[in-house]
Amino acid sequence: MDDRLERFLDEQDVIRSILRYGSGIDMRDWDLYRQVFADELEIDFTSWSGGQPTKMAADQWVQAVRGTLSGFEGTQHTLTNFVVEIDGDAARAVVYMQAQHYLPNGRGDSTLTIGGYYTHDLVRAETDWKIRKARLTVTWTTGNRHIFELARERFANGLEGAKRE
Repeated sequence: MDDRLERFLDEQDVIRSILRYGSGIDMRDWDLYRQVFADELEIDFTSWSGGQPTKMAADQWVQAVRGTLSGFEGTQHTLTNFVVEIDGDAARAVVYMQAQHYLPNGRGDSTLTIGGYYTHDLVRAETDWKIRKARLTVTWTTGNRHIFELARERFANGLEGAKRE
């Protein structure tokens, strides 16, 4: 196969894996979301939540995300401007993101929107590319940040949003 065609197909496979990242969250399809990750990964969301980058099992990460984002009435992760670099069986993708979170409440605005970009390091697996490192760089936010706490409380009380079909 022509090297350019092979590179193009690899880039499309990387992009498809990252798009499933957002779709898994927004559709509350946690099996789909889990499929995009290597078994062990490094998460760096310090620009959003502070702290330090953390290495953890992918299953643990998926449960943590589910425990927060499932409490929202809805989310929408828009991913665009993919820049993908591939070096053998490793890839890095920088992706612009905008994540909208919606939860009607009596304590302020019902929405929070986060803008910025993800930097994902991926590894080629048998049939797909898996994220092994995810870094979120937040460049702006608007809305009510408090709804994240309300969403966690809502999920903890058994009020998980329905899986979208």
